[in-house]
Amino acid sequence: MTIELEVRGMSCAHCVRAVTQAIRERDPGAAVTVDLAAGKVRAETTLPRAAVAAAVAGEGYEVAD
Repeated sequence: MTIELEVRGMSCAHCVRAVTQAIRERDPGAAVTVDLAAGKVRAETTLPRAAVAAAVAGEGYEVAD
């Protein structure tokens, strides 16, 4: 399943790494792409959207509804 989230607060390579690792901790096989300029996170994952959003929010970023 492809999950796309609008995420606020990401600004650097550390943000990309933190978001990617947070999602992969929950689904090690997830393919995660982060577009800093657009504020978008895209994940090919078996997780539901709520779990992906919770992983990102758990790193301190704001996920738009």
